[in-house]
Amino acid sequence: MNLDWQPLWLTFKLAGITTFLLLLLGLPLAWWLAHTRSRVKPIVEAIISLPIVLPPSVMGFYLLLAFSPTGFPGSFFSDVLNVPLVFSFTGLVVGSVIYSLPFMVQPLQAGLESLPNSLTEASYTLGRSKTETLFRVLLPNIRPALLTGTVLSFAHTIGEFGLVLMIGGNIPGETRVVSIAIYHEVESLNYGSAHVYSLVLLVLSFLILLTVYLVNKRLVKTL
Repeated sequence: MNLDWQPLWLTFKLAGITTFLLLLLGLPLAWWLAHTRSRVKPIVEAIISLPIVLPPSVMGFYLLLAFSPTGFPGSFFSDVLNVPLVFSFTGLVVGSVIYSLPFMVQPLQAGLESLPNSLTEASYTLGRSKTETLFRVLLPNIRPALLTGTVLSFAHTIGEFGLVLMIGGNIPGETRVVSIAIYHEVESLNYGSAHVYSLVLLVLSFLILLTVYLVNKRLVKTL
């Protein structure tokens, strides 16, 4: 059996980039949701949570329309940046960020909301800015939530199928991640290769979840 390991590398690459971008986007968004009293907060929370309840095919269909050269932001990326979003790795990254956003934002928001207001007020009293308060005071106190959001985002991206298939297709070396490779091998009746890919994802998913539970248990004890 001559197994192609490129889908595994492509999957980890996609998950790593997506998780990094989600940290950059999720931290300020979670901080705002945890502290705002705006009337639009429930609307924003509902929009962020949509990927949890929507079938991947539904979200993938609308992202496919948005990413096409005739839609926005597809036309902007294609015409201005000369970077197509449909059937490209870049499109998978953008779609994965949108699809995995709640798995980063919700744990961070819950962690920030669990902290007493006195902690933030004391930091401001000592002359620290909002940015310093977030990174030097609040985040060290929500390390379990930070770890959970990071790991769940990474794991959720690894397990994507429907959305990836809709906007990325099955292009070897470009959009054929492990979940698509499994589907491809099963269609081709190559059950041996499909079994290896599936076993790798099964073991990896278990180890990721086990790590989260063990590390979070230790972190809670130290806080």
